[in-house]
Amino acid sequence: MADDEFDFEAPYEGPSKSAIKREMTALQDLGTRLTQLTDAQLKQIPIEDEPLREAIMLARRIKAHGGLRRQLQFIGKLMRHIDPSPIEGALARLDGQHEQDKARFHRLEALRDKLLSEGDKALDTVRAGYPDVDIQHLRQLIRQHQAELKKGKPPSAARKLFRYLRELDARSSVDEDGSLP
Repeated sequence: MADDEFDFEAPYEGPSKSAIKREMTALQDLGTRLTQLTDAQLKQIPIEDEPLREAIMLARRIKAHGGLRRQLQFIGKLMRHIDPSPIEGALARLDGQHEQDKARFHRLEALRDKLLSEGDKALDTVRAGYPDVDIQHLRQLIRQHQAELKKGKPPSAARKLFRYLRELDARSSVDEDGSLP
């Protein structure tokens, strides 16, 4: 055999075995993520394939480790036959909503802490952000918190204040865009 009989410069014919395996593992991981969602979150995911939806629901009920592992592999196999991009997009939106909720929570905590530490001086900050605030109710909660601190009681007024701020924030979100926060 001569060297010129073989074409060493043959064109690449597709993905490697490793690339295919990485893709299958990614689809299985996506399926695993779907099994970990709550019912409300899962309803927001566009899963058109009914066998896939049933497999996900079954995997959520399986408790045995080996059985769950096999079911997750089966979900990964089913996911190879669908377009995963709408599912990935919906999961990204859910993640974004979670991040927004977390940021809102931290912002309200900081506002509560500012009210409790500065007292009446911080009321203008709240009034600027929430025009429909009941200032008298805020003052009452601040005074209750101060009394609880003096008596060494649990901070129930601080929790009430946080709940009130959360309600204000929810109402202002509805007013701004016409939808629920």
